[in-house]
Amino acid sequence: MRTLVDHLSSYADYHRDRRNIATHLVGVPVIVLAVATLLSRPSIDIAGLPLSPALLVVGAFIAFYFRLDGRFGLAMTALLLPTLALAATLAAQTTSVWLVSGIGLFVGGWVVQFIGHFFEGKKPAFVDDLVGLVIGPLFVVAEVAFALGLRPDLHTEIVRRSGPTRVGRAPSSPQPLPQPLPQPAP
Repeated sequence: MRTLVDHLSSYADYHRDRRNIATHLVGVPVIVLAVATLLSRPSIDIAGLPLSPALLVVGAFIAFYFRLDGRFGLAMTALLLPTLALAATLAAQTTSVWLVSGIGLFVGGWVVQFIGHFFEGKKPAFVDDLVGLVIGPLFVVAEVAFALGLRPDLHTEIVRRSGPTRVGRAPSSPQPLPQPLPQPAP
């Protein structure tokens, strides 16, 4: 079974340009809200809890995130539950508001994503592995954590596997990472 490092490194292979990562900080949450909105219908009320396809999908995602890492599982839960609440509010509106909101957010989020991948010069990760659709939101949260100085061990391992972030397209042929200079013998 693939680990957190395996998943994030695999996803990071497609996301080394800082502009692409920046677009993902906007595009991925918008897409998550869009999908949650569209999946919030139909909804049935069971003991005061609106049960919808969105709740089932988000529940499965959260279980997956917890399996990978408890701390990120908590962070994703803290972010996805309010997203579900907002999505349910949008879905409770008229059918036209629900559809325009959901589809509009979905299209807008993907436009932002594809702009980022234009900068990157690579296709999105999910094209080669559909699990990328589940890892994308986790990658965004991990990038924010790294920017805040959290999880430096994880960040170091991802950079070791996928290379450093940069601005601009990757060179056409892979460049070897610099090696430390040998130390003189005592």
